[in-house]
Amino acid sequence: MKNLLILLLVVTFGLKISAQEVNIIPQPVKLEVKTKELPFTIDTATVIYTNDTLANSSIAFFQNYLHQNYNFQLKTTTIPDVNRTNVINLIIAEKTSNRNEYNLTVSDKSTTISSLSDTAVFQGIQTLIQLLPTSKSASLQIPAVSIIDYPRFDYRGMHLDVSRHFFEVDFVKQYIDYLALHKMNYFHWHLTDDHGWRIEIKKYPKLTEIGAWRNGSIIGLWPGKGNENIKYQVLPTEVKIMPKDAIIKTDGIKHGGYYTQEQIKDVIDYAAKRYITVIPEIEMPAHSMALLAAYPELGTEPNKKYAVAETWGMMNKYNNVLQASDTTFKFLENVLSEVMDLFPSQYVHIGGDEASKIWWKKSTVSQQIMKANGLKNESELQSYFIQRIEKFVNSKGKTIIGWNEILQGGLAPNAVVMSWQGEKGGIEAAKQNHKAIMTPENIMYFNHAQFVKEDSLTASKVSPLVDVYNYEPIPKELTPEQGKNIWGGQGCLWSEYITTPSKVQYLLFPRLDALSEILWSPIDKRNYIDFQKRLKTQFKRYDLMNITYSKRYLEN
Repeated sequence: MKNLLILLLVVTFGLKISAQEVNIIPQPVKLEVKTKELPFTIDTATVIYTNDTLANSSIAFFQNYLHQNYNFQLKTTTIPDVNRTNVINLIIAEKTSNRNEYNLTVSDKSTTISSLSDTAVFQGIQTLIQLLPTSKSASLQIPAVSIIDYPRFDYRGMHLDVSRHFFEVDFVKQYIDYLALHKMNYFHWHLTDDHGWRIEIKKYPKLTEIGAWRNGSIIGLWPGKGNENIKYQVLPTEVKIMPKDAIIKTDGIKHGGYYTQEQIKDVIDYAAKRYITVIPEIEMPAHSMALLAAYPELGTEPNKKYAVAETWGMMNKYNNVLQASDTTFKFLENVLSEVMDLFPSQYVHIGGDEASKIWWKKSTVSQQIMKANGLKNESELQSYFIQRIEKFVNSKGKTIIGWNEILQGGLAPNAVVMSWQGEKGGIEAAKQNHKAIMTPENIMYFNHAQFVKEDSLTASKVSPLVDVYNYEPIPKELTPEQGKNIWGGQGCLWSEYITTPSKVQYLLFPRLDALSEILWSPIDKRNYIDFQKRLKTQFKRYDLMNITYSKRYLEN
């Protein structure tokens, strides 16, 4: 009797531990922990069964995760057996309320993920991964649970800038895995900017021969070491530089790289198997110094010797805008044709931000173009530029996304607005019945510091974890009907001060966790204190995966 009592106490205590270990991010729509039931155990005899080959990507991802982190490799089968136990079932075509919903049920005999779609089954796999223990052992216990889950927003995005600093294909794939683990479904790949052109365009080889490389980078925080006394002021008709003969000092180290079209295809395929759409960004009409270094005839000063930028910022000290000429548009159409042939995505991001109007004001050709097209000012010229590009992209069956500056002078008819200068652009777009993606800089730029005093060099602004978590993508200014135009949200990671994969990880985690929860989970499930509790388990998982993050989060 005494031994039986001890056994009951041990089992009860073990079940309580299992219940405590259910710490899922993002929080599911409905979670029931079956505290009175035994856990499911994954061991060498466990089998993965699916009724549909569409689940193969989910199986491959799960097997890879098990192998990398626990050295497990499970058998798989497509042969049904109602009497089979010790099985993980991935079932497609079970009746659920919508295609985005999955059901996950765990008992001591089986674990089952079911949905109408393979996409939702894959999201269920990410939840199953978070039910696994955070340390290696000979068998892996999963607590008995019942979960019903689906996303709040259709667009759940994360961005990576590879122009300021280039990242190799292997790390880009790793980055995509991080997004998949957090149920993100869009990867915004910032491929071109003033500081480097990163995508092979076969028709214009100089874009990568010249535009993919710069001769140095500033040292430290902008304006950089040795440049502290250089000032410039953007006036309506000129850029005033002090001193006039200012020369930017850099480290003199050549930096660059680019992705071949075959590498691009490889990354796209890799992402597709993780149900992530890759959206390319080709910047225009500004942020084009790398392009102009290769093809200066497309600028407003065609006789000028352009160079790939070696410092950060808007580059108003230099002229980085394209001339809105027929020659430029033909060039961009050829570039975009190759890009759109590579990327299956319905969407192409064309930038449209931070185009300083003074260069068009100073250009006789620009003024002639404005007069010929009945444009009253340079803002209307910007709109003309964007709308002409949009017309071409639409003719190929695609849709443009642009930063909120594309609203200037009149929004292109079918464009999606990505609101980074606060929420104003997103609100305006939504009111005009356009899709909007919310990524306000003050909260959603993860290259900003996480703390007032950071451990290493970052952008000087602060975007703390709590602010990310408490952000609501649908502004109160919108009516419920207008709010439906908020497609979702996105975090951005600009790489001016990010030179290594470990630094990417450091700035990404755990703010990516907060982002995933605000975009996936029901708003009434949001609770920052509870989120912090669940993060403690997540940090153990990051330790298992050798992910770098600030240990300061472990202090509280």
